[in-house]
Amino acid sequence: MRVTKMHGCGNDFVILDYNEFLKLDMDMSGAAKKLCDRHFGVGADGLIIPNTEAEGADIGWFFYNSDGSAAQMCGNGMRCFAKYVYDRKLVNKKEFTVKTLAGIITPQIMDNDEVRVNMSKPILESERIPFVPADNMGYKMAVNNIIFEGNAVSMGNPHFVIFVSPEENLPELAKKYGPLIETSAEFPEKTNVEFVKLTSTDQIELCVWERGCGITLACGTGACASVVVGILKGCLKNSVQVKLPGGVVQIDWDGNKVNPYRDVFLTGPAEYVFTADLN
Repeated sequence: MRVTKMHGCGNDFVILDYNEFLKLDMDMSGAAKKLCDRHFGVGADGLIIPNTEAEGADIGWFFYNSDGSAAQMCGNGMRCFAKYVYDRKLVNKKEFTVKTLAGIITPQIMDNDEVRVNMSKPILESERIPFVPADNMGYKMAVNNIIFEGNAVSMGNPHFVIFVSPEENLPELAKKYGPLIETSAEFPEKTNVEFVKLTSTDQIELCVWERGCGITLACGTGACASVVVGILKGCLKNSVQVKLPGGVVQIDWDGNKVNPYRDVFLTGPAEYVFTADLN
């Protein structure tokens, strides 16, 4: 079976054409767990399978986390997917629509070989995130006797964004508290958790505990959610560089408190690691 490994800022994925997936003789959830296993499989944060028969868009995808759970959206995965389907001529234009569980997403292959993705509008209503408390901004959550003030927002998938002081160790926070917040009662569908340092008004540093994956080197939707929250809090400009453990992405959002329902744009690299035959 032919597999392709790609990554966006270190957030890595196994990509299979649908005919290659059929050779596995298992469901997609089981395939994701098998292929993404870093000891007995290829090793990746997620599995992506293009869907050339998607209705209402140029193409669609099936996306699964490494634990076998289906995810609504993944920004780094979308950049890799866009480059993959364009290079293999599954689409014949540089800007096209993709059907996802989060709705229609529009990526664009740029002249510098990076990929810009229209990640659609942020979701701020608690019931749509979903988030149980009615007040999703500045919510104080107690975790192991520590109070975190965070902000719940969805980019097609739920996020809890926590700005921390400059002296904090982001990976340590994510590792210790990420899994506890992910499964907290406030999030009925679990959540991604972002720990954010404000470097300047146009730059942040970010570490993410991803729902269904754990700590990853990058998270595109997490970068988008963090910038949206920073702008709504009044501490970030509308164009922000986000430094992740695996690299840097650019987030552009011209929304604000008065008009928050504006599209968020994510720009960053998508790179091939290898293509190989898997027995």
